[in-house]
Amino acid sequence: MKLVEISSPDFDLEKTLNSGQVFHWEKIDNGFLGAIGDVPACVQQEDHILKVHFGETRKPTRETRPLPRLVTHYFALDHPLAEICASFPDDALMNAARDFCRGLRIIRQPKWECLATFICSSMKQVAHIRQISAALRTRFGERREIGNHVVYTFPHAQHIAHASKTGLRECKLGYRAKNLCATAQLVSSGECNLEAWSALSDAELRERLCALPGVGAKIANCVMLFAYERLRAFPIDVWIERVLRQHYLPRRKKMTAQQLWEFSESYFGEHGGYAQQYLFHHARVAKSLISRDSSESAKDAVSYRSLGHRPSKSSSRVSKR
Repeated sequence: MKLVEISSPDFDLEKTLNSGQVFHWEKIDNGFLGAIGDVPACVQQEDHILKVHFGETRKPTRETRPLPRLVTHYFALDHPLAEICASFPDDALMNAARDFCRGLRIIRQPKWECLATFICSSMKQVAHIRQISAALRTRFGERREIGNHVVYTFPHAQHIAHASKTGLRECKLGYRAKNLCATAQLVSSGECNLEAWSALSDAELRERLCALPGVGAKIANCVMLFAYERLRAFPIDVWIERVLRQHYLPRRKKMTAQQLWEFSESYFGEHGGYAQQYLFHHARVAKSLISRDSSESAKDAVSYRSLGHRPSKSSSRVSKR
């Protein structure tokens, strides 16, 4: 195994890997075992240093970056996290989520792996998505060894495209098997060039993604955020919809999904994807609600939105942890 040590200030490995972005990393001893694309890795964090053991890869590999750059890119250690967090709206719930999620970063995932995984995530909880991901990797991926451990890469689109529907359903995909297979066929045939889509605008990219089998607005925004680094993308799932309706828009009972998205786009701004991920992880793990004393600041979001503004640091006085 090859060992690489990388400086990682302002980064929390465990929070990042357990925040519902990726679903294949497994906790072992003092670290996490998984794969960065086709490269098997065991990652440990000691203070502000990442210690990464890499396993063998078959030649040739699709990944051509030097190993330290591979890790830095994957975990987005180059994102200016302090600036990103400083851009969040200054309200009680957002501040609580920011403090709770300190060091959490948006991972840069391989595009096909991210797209396929989130197609499989439809109407599933995180634990179930992890089971599906593990089953797909074990059945259709490639086996890699790292020390005494074995990991499996995520299967390429060609492998899924030619898989039997029975084999896919045995991975507990249910109705998602048809959608995953159909999208894999489009990708493997070259009809959908996921890499070339990086040049598209946000609106065009979202439209292309939503045209794929099994992809709706929520999954498209997840893929835009986690694979295309569109940090403004704001996925709205059950958890986030609950947060928006209860804490930001409590007096607007009949807002449509489109109106919720428009509010989020305006209120959370250019780093809305980060804000969403912090709110999601905080709501799902901490399961804490803002206090009654600070609920007025959440209601203020509605009045500010109606005026076309976001609360500023000086105009929104809220309690902080």
